[in-house]
Amino acid sequence: MILIVGGAGYIGSHTIKELVEKSEVLVLDNLSTGHQWAVDERAIFVKGDLGNEEDLEKIFSSYTIDAVMHFAANSLVGESVINPLKYYHNNVTETLTLLKVMMKHNVKKFIFSSTAATYGIPKDDFLTELSLTKPINPYGRSKLMIEQILEDFFHAYDLHYVVLRYFNAAGAHESSSIGESHEPETHLIPIILQHLLGQREKISVFGTDYETPDGTCIRDYIHVTDLAKAHILALNALLTGRKQTAIYNLGNGTGYSVKEIIETCEAVTERQAKIEYVERRAGDPAQLIASSEKIFQELGWKAQLKLPAIIESAWNWHKRNV
Repeated sequence: MILIVGGAGYIGSHTIKELVEKSEVLVLDNLSTGHQWAVDERAIFVKGDLGNEEDLEKIFSSYTIDAVMHFAANSLVGESVINPLKYYHNNVTETLTLLKVMMKHNVKKFIFSSTAATYGIPKDDFLTELSLTKPINPYGRSKLMIEQILEDFFHAYDLHYVVLRYFNAAGAHESSSIGESHEPETHLIPIILQHLLGQREKISVFGTDYETPDGTCIRDYIHVTDLAKAHILALNALLTGRKQTAIYNLGNGTGYSVKEIIETCEAVTERQAKIEYVERRAGDPAQLIASSEKIFQELGWKAQLKLPAIIESAWNWHKRNV
């Protein structure tokens, strides 16, 4: 059985959709930001906290857990700057509680959701796993701390793990039964689509003077189902012994500017956006694009869905859930 911590969230719930086809799945989530309706009914759902040792003991004593996938984290960069205590407590301290109980019960296969925020403001046009990790906010630092802890646990306790550094996850399941639903919503594509559905007055574009072809920031977007499939490949690599430790970037390898995202949303929806151009946000790099060559070479994974398909799937989800 595979334990999914934070499985009621956006990426966790999409991973469960793929995983339940092949494995028994147990989900732990406190529903602070996730949604129980997003969890596939074929999975077993337990409401509880990864930082609550008693909740974890019940799970690990009641079920035979082969591996753990960890999606449960606070992930708003701005909030992490204002309230770092929340981020270090949930993302670091509570993850240590989970790892402690795993070691006690001899569960030593772990998939960790990390982030491109571990790189900070990059000097490289294309980020590889060897690029400098120098996060500039508590969110990114909290994730990097766990990466370093996992390396120590490998040497001390033989914990086998794969770290997956996400770039910009987007899109929705092909069935439109689940999709991106955050409160508050901070991600660009759902914000644009909400505006085009009449749920927001306008779209704010932060900065038009970056050193990019059209002056707006460039980011790497990846469909959430492609992301989910990478998790399953990583899990299989651990369970079969092909990998003991690994760190992989997950991205499309193609950058899209904010203007290109808006234009593609307009083309897919056949609607016109009202745009407000405002000052840059502090700490926004001009360009973040991932090289995912390593995971392609080692596990055969490559993102399949490009921007129009990503936005079309998201649009179908948003229309269904107005």
